[in-house]
Parts: sequence; C-alpha cells; structure tokens
Amino acid sequence: MKWSLPKGLDWWREVLSRYKAVFLVLLAGLILLLLPSGGGAEDEPAEPSAVAQTEQFDLAAFEDRLSRILSQIEGAGEVQVVLTLRSGSRQVLAQDMERDGERTVTSAVTVGRSSAGQEVVAVQTLSPQFQGALVVCPGGDDSAVRLALSQSVAALTGLGADKIAICKGN
Repeated sequence: MKWSLPKGLDWWREVLSRYKAVFLVLLAGLILLLLPSGGGAEDEPAEPSAVAQTEQFDLAAFEDRLSRILSQIEGAGEVQVVLTLRSGSRQVLAQDMERDGERTVTSAVTVGRSSAGQEVVAVQTLSPQFQGALVVCPGGDDSAVRLALSQSVAALTGLGADKIAICKGN
C-alpha cells in the first residue's frame, strides 16, 4: 500500500520546493537572532564617547602657537601674545524635560556605557569667546607691522581691532 500526504500538506510541499532558498535565508536569520549577543569580558572596550573625544581648549598652547605664527610676519621680530577670555569652551548638553504638575523638571540626558558608567550627551560644543589681545614685539612701532599683526589676530580670534593692543617691545 502506498502512503501519501493529505491534500493540505501537498500544497505546503509544493510551496517549500518552490521557495526553498527564501525559507533557508529566513531560517538562517532566525538562528542568528537567537544567538547570544555577547557582553562577556573578551569584548573590545567601548568607543570613547563624543564627550571624551572633544578637544579641550588650552589657552597657553593657543597663545604659544599664535606667538610663533605672528613671529613669522616680516618686521615683527619675536612676538609675545596674551589673550583674555570672556568665556571658556563649554558644551551644551541634551536635556530631558518632564512636567510634574505645574513645575517643569529638567535633567541632563545620560547614556549608559558598558564599564564606564553613565555619560552625559553633548549636543554642541561652543568655542571660547575672546575678550582682548595684547601683542608685544620689537616691530610694534611700524604701522605696516601693526596692521598685519592686528589683522592676523582678528582673523584667528574673532576680535575687533579695538580689542587688540599692539606694543613695541625689546
């Protein structure tokens, strides 16, 4: 006696034979989804956050670099620069606002890192704002050198000419 499948199962057999590749891909995807995602000690360390990657402004290093660059201007000689800041560099943090009745509670948004704990989310990093500049150099009495120095400092700091003092030095 010959054994045969019921009519409903014959239809499934036909569908399986026609779409065998599609079903194999779906099965492989399900198996991959069910595999554990890890989280063990052998994982690579997490990428540093965007907050940790932002470069902090170093005023002394900026003054030194500016002095070296301005010393290259013809007739200026060895230049010394002193800059003052109105405000330092700062970060604007993402905030979560919740209404509790009539008052609003705001809190910084944090992101959990695997071993680093919680870190805040920075939306924007604002550059420092300069308040004034003093440039001292041997060529500070020459009007062409003063103009070149003033324009250079203004271009690099965003200060107006009225906030830049250039003096003749030794």
